[in-house]
Amino acid sequence: MFIPTEADFRKWIKEAVKECMHEIAPEKKENHHDPEGFVNRKKMARILEISLVTLTDWMKRGLPCHKQRGRVYFLHSEVVEYIRKNRFKQVAFTHKFP
Repeated sequence: MFIPTEADFRKWIKEAVKECMHEIAPEKKENHHDPEGFVNRKKMARILEISLVTLTDWMKRGLPCHKQRGRVYFLHSEVVEYIRKNRFKQVAFTHKFP
């Protein structure tokens, strides 16, 4: 008759957790590499190399964003398209002409 020890239980639990993690990991990777995933405010500010205050100002000026449950998210492609279309307007706002 075999009576499992504490070490046996630990080994079995560890193996079961590893199996579960291998099943979950591919799903997580697929979602993580999705180029059209939503990006939060902090990450978008980092991508654009601007402050959160500037990002908020740009949102007020029309930068496309999506609000969900009190949070703000961006689609990278929409932001890039907006910046391309409004490049001349941004230059006019940042430079003072005599």
